Amino acid sequence: MKEPEKEGTKEAGNNSTERSEFADIREKLRDALPPVGQLENGAELRRDLWPDMLRRLEQSPVQVPWFDWALLAISGAAAIFFPALIPALAYHL
Repeated sequence: MKEPEKEGTKEAGNNSTERSEFADIREKLRDALPPVGQLENGAELRRDLWPDMLRRLEQSPVQVPWFDWALLAISGAAAIFFPALIPALAYHL
């Protein structure tokens, strides 16, 4: 027959696990973000973001594949030939 666990032991185990998880998260946040005092003193970013933004603006627009246009055409044709599908599809969305 199993003996009942002591309540204090179970809670202490949970608390130590939670503390270690919080400590890990706290450490990762400290590594990822610079100290607040450093930001207030006019510290600069690790790198300049503007060249990346210009490169992204100069890229060609996204091209839509042919099968997306085909699916759109089939959906339009189905709506024209079977208009009763429109409310049914709208209901399921």
